[in-house]
Amino acid sequence: MAQDAGMFTVPQTVGSVLCCKCGIPMAPNAANMCVACLRSEVDITEGLQKHVIISHCPECDCYLQPPRTWIKAQLESKELLTFCVKRLKNLNRVRLVNAEFIWTEPHSKRIKVKLKVQKEVLNGAILEQSYVVEYVQQDHMCDSCSRVQANPDQWVAAVQLRQHVTHRRTFFYLEQLILKHDAAARAIRITQMDQGIDFFFGNRSHAVKFVEFVGKVAPVRSRHDKQLVSHDPKSNNYNYKYTFSVEISPICREDLICLPPKVAVSLGNLGPLVICTKVTNSIALLDPFTLRHCFLDADQYWRSSFKSLLTSRQLVEYIVLDVEVVSSEVNVGGSKYVLADAQVARVSDFGKNDTIFSIRTHLGHLLNPGDYALGYDIYSANNNDMELDKYKGLVLPETILIKKSYEEKCLRKRGKPRSWKLKSLDMEVDDSKGRTDQEKMNKEYEEFLRDLEENPELRFNVSLYRNKDYQPSEMASVTDGEDVPSVPLDELLADLDLSDDGEGDDSMRE
Repeated sequence: MAQDAGMFTVPQTVGSVLCCKCGIPMAPNAANMCVACLRSEVDITEGLQKHVIISHCPECDCYLQPPRTWIKAQLESKELLTFCVKRLKNLNRVRLVNAEFIWTEPHSKRIKVKLKVQKEVLNGAILEQSYVVEYVQQDHMCDSCSRVQANPDQWVAAVQLRQHVTHRRTFFYLEQLILKHDAAARAIRITQMDQGIDFFFGNRSHAVKFVEFVGKVAPVRSRHDKQLVSHDPKSNNYNYKYTFSVEISPICREDLICLPPKVAVSLGNLGPLVICTKVTNSIALLDPFTLRHCFLDADQYWRSSFKSLLTSRQLVEYIVLDVEVVSSEVNVGGSKYVLADAQVARVSDFGKNDTIFSIRTHLGHLLNPGDYALGYDIYSANNNDMELDKYKGLVLPETILIKKSYEEKCLRKRGKPRSWKLKSLDMEVDDSKGRTDQEKMNKEYEEFLRDLEENPELRFNVSLYRNKDYQPSEMASVTDGEDVPSVPLDELLADLDLSDDGEGDDSMRE
C-alpha cells in the first residue's frame, strides 16, 4: 500500500547467525544450532519402543489387545494402525504428528509403521523426527478359533429353524434376509436339514440375538432347553449346551386359508375363505371377494393355529376370456386391488371340453382378456378340511385366482442367464439326498427367483447383485417381449470382491 502511494520502504530481511557447532549460516533459533547438529546432539526417540511383539490369530485375522480382548482388523487398515499405535509404551513423552504404514511382504509376519514425533529440546527449540517401529506377528489362535479347531462340533448354543411344509420357499427368502442384515455372522457352522436349517454358535448370547432377529421377520414360536456338559464343584462352575427350537408358521404367501369360525368372528366375520398376501412378523389376510383385510401377529396365530386349505404347489393355470370391473381401485396394505367379474377356463381343458367358470376376482387391475392367471381349482379339488366342514351351507366358489401368470412369456427366457444374482449362506448340505430331491430344490429356487422378478415388494428387503458374466443381446430384448417382468438395473448392487483369490464366506447363485 505504501508502494502505491509512492513512499520509500526499507525491505525487511531475515537475519542469520552461525551455528555454534559447525559454523554454517542459519536462521536463528533458541539452541543456536542447525538442524543437523541438533539431531546429532539430541535423539528425541531415545527410550521409545522400536520393536513390538503382537499376537495374531491366523484363522479370523484378529489381534490381541491385552489382557483378553481380540480386535478384528485388516492389513493397512485404520483399525490396525490405531491398534499398533496404542501398543507403544512411553509415547506420551513426545507429541505424535503422523503415522503411516510401510509396505512389507504379507507373509513376512512383519508390520512396519513410520511415526513422526515432535518434542521440545534445548532452550525451547522444537525438534521433529521420524522413526520406524517394527511389529512382529506371533500366531496365536483366539479362544473361539482354538475351540473350533480342537473340535468343530464343540458348539455352545444351537438354533433349529423348522417349518412343516413341503417346500423351501420360506427358507430361500429368510436366507436373503439373514445375509442382508448379517444376522448369522457369529455362527460357527450352518447345516441344511430336511425341513429347515440348523445354526450353531459359540456363545449363548449370539443364539439369543439370532432368535430375536428371526422373530422380527417371521411369525415364529420358540422354546429352549439346556443340557449339563460339565461341572466343577470346587469353583461352582457349570457348562451347558443350549438348544433353541424355533418353529415358523406353516402359512405362506399365496396360500388359500379357511379360517376357523372363532378366528373369523374375532376378525369381524372375515372370510371364511381368505388369501395370505404377505408374511412378515405378522400374517396379512385378504378376502378376495370383498377386499377386506386384516393382520394376524404371531401371538394371535399360535393361540388358535390353523393350516392352509390349498398351497402354492396346487396352483392351476387359467386363461382369461373376459373381464368386467365392478369397483374402483382400492389400496390394501400397500398393494392395489380392483374387484372384477371374469370368465376363465382351465388351460388343460383346451381341446377337451368347453367348461367356463364365471368368478369374482381381486385382480381386475392386472387381468385383460387373453392373459393367463394362476389360481386354485376348487371345482375339482377334493377338500378334506375340518374347519371347512364347520361352515354349514357355505357356497364355495369354483375358482379363486391368485396372481397373473407369465409362464408363456417366460418360456422363451428359460435357460438364459439373468442380469442379477443372489448370495447364499455357506451351508453344509447332506449329500445323501437323491437326484429327485436336488431337482425339486432347484425347481423351487427357480420359482423363488421368478417371484422376485414379478413382485417388487418381495425384493424390497433382498440384496440383488449385478451379474458380471451377463452379456445382453439385442435379439434377446426383441424376442423376450415387453410384458415379461424383470428387475430394473437401478435396484442392483455392485458385488465388492476384496479378496485376491475370490474366495469368501458366501457363495453366489444366479
